[in-house]
Amino acid sequence: MQIKLERIYTKPADLSGYRILVDRLWPRGISKVNAALDWWAKEIAPSKELREWFHHDPQLFAEFKQRYLTELAANPFTTEFVAQVNKQLQTQDVILLYGAKDQVDNQAVVLKEYLEKA
Repeated sequence: MQIKLERIYTKPADLSGYRILVDRLWPRGISKVNAALDWWAKEIAPSKELREWFHHDPQLFAEFKQRYLTELAANPFTTEFVAQVNKQLQTQDVILLYGAKDQVDNQAVVLKEYLEKA
């Protein structure tokens, strides 16, 4: 099984995986029914301060990544999140959903790398 990334605004490519929204804010224009989520793990998302500082500026992504990894290390929810993802990976793919337009420089990419190393 594997961890996949998917933008929540695209038509779901795979509804058979365990779908986790990893944004702190609910994505505009998406109904909870259409999101087809298994879990909204908003506690694992970057802090409001970090999100606002980054503001999806690709030039800040390297620094954002380091700051987000620091937040993950200090976040008491991270252990539970990693355990739940690992549990789901035993039987199905895990799909990390995000709302950012940039599919390369966003927190879901960092989180996927983190989970693959954990």
